[in-house]
Amino acid sequence: MINRRHFLQSSSLALGALSFSPSSWTWAGDEPELCRGGYFTEAEGKAFLEQHKPQNLKAWNKRSDQIRKQIKAGMELNKMPIAPKSTPIIHSKKEYNGYTIENVAFESIPGFYVTGNLYRPAELVAGKSYPGILCTHGHDGAAEGRFREQTQRRCATLARMGAIVFTYDMLGYGDAQQCSHNIKKSLKLQTINGTRALDFLLSLPQVDPERIAMTGESGGGTQTFLLAAIDSRIKVAVPCVMVSAHFFGGCNCESGMPIHKKGDYQTNNVEIAALTAPRPMLLISDGADWTKNTPQVEFPFIQHIYSLYQKDTLVENVHLAKDVHDYGINKRLALYPFLAKHLNLDMSLILNKKGEVDENKSVILTNQELRVFNAQHPLPSNALQGDDAVMAVL
Repeated sequence: MINRRHFLQSSSLALGALSFSPSSWTWAGDEPELCRGGYFTEAEGKAFLEQHKPQNLKAWNKRSDQIRKQIKAGMELNKMPIAPKSTPIIHSKKEYNGYTIENVAFESIPGFYVTGNLYRPAELVAGKSYPGILCTHGHDGAAEGRFREQTQRRCATLARMGAIVFTYDMLGYGDAQQCSHNIKKSLKLQTINGTRALDFLLSLPQVDPERIAMTGESGGGTQTFLLAAIDSRIKVAVPCVMVSAHFFGGCNCESGMPIHKKGDYQTNNVEIAALTAPRPMLLISDGADWTKNTPQVEFPFIQHIYSLYQKDTLVENVHLAKDVHDYGINKRLALYPFLAKHLNLDMSLILNKKGEVDENKSVILTNQELRVFNAQHPLPSNALQGDDAVMAVL
């Protein structure tokens, strides 16, 4: 059988785009340094990790510097653009049992607005600091993103535990309709957006800069381990159902720019996720997607990296062999105690009388209730409109 990767790299034919069912990613013959989708076979992914297992911390430090350098170069982010100085838009505060929600937008680059919701504990104690958590979301066919029940329950429960939580849209999801999701440089823009979301979170009164976490599923997991890799302000990372030795992400926002390969240089998402070390990290995996081998392949490699720092107890894997690709209840039940331990959150605030996590106090709102932009709060007049306008700025 012809290896798809070698075929695409060596062919001089004008192949256009080749789609491989059942996945939705596109293979382009004129983009030889992009590692799209299932770029490795499972066997190749495992062999790659075995070949790149560092023997000591000095070797890993050298390798990690190389990986970070190519991530930034591949994203065209050797220097992060200067943040616009506009004031964030925050409105429509809603109060519930143990937490509040507000609708938020702010500029990440001139004319582009990051949109999301801010969840906070209902009663912030004067003089007390609180952990901050960024919650990203994955791809879904309905483009619901942060409006999905699983996202709302995650954010509300974390706020009830005592965290200040910001969840924000992927491009083309929710309020983020200034361009489509699959623009050529979506990886660059979403990384800028994540950086600005972190800036926003840290700008809030009482957020503790030493207790900042990030978590998301699928494409949101990619955003999590990429931002943690290049921004040390992320102190705890929980990438859910995404870290894979053979799968590189099937969307432009994950593999549409050359962050994994440059000439003879090659990495994969496991090495990138390992850049979080020695900060605490939880890998959540399941049996129905590309994370099905995590306990045997991905986790041992990352645990080895942590052992080089003598911090192997700070990385964990919860593998749910019967679960599917989502951020469902079982995955959230793994998330809460891990963040409670590393961010000093109060699990007792979300337990029922039986000592079980109770998410029922989380109110599920409609899309319209959570939207930032509406008739009363229109999109600002300087907002970029359309793929070409956004790409021109990028």
